[in-house]
Amino acid sequence: MTQLTTKELSFIEDEIRSEEITAKTINWCASNCDDQEIRDLLEQIAETHQLNIAELSQYFNQARMIQ
Repeated sequence: MTQLTTKELSFIEDEIRSEEITAKTINWCASNCDDQEIRDLLEQIAETHQLNIAELSQYFNQARMIQ
């Protein structure tokens, strides 16, 4: 793996935070939704963002260990 700069690692951290906020917001919307079909869709979207968090975190942690 190529070493990332401090600035690049900072960008990854920012993206992780953004994904966390998005996932929480979409989960909140789903919990307040009366339509089951829309709730299910929102939960799927939130799950996608949770997976993004996991993937970015894994990449970030690997990059931090190299530096």
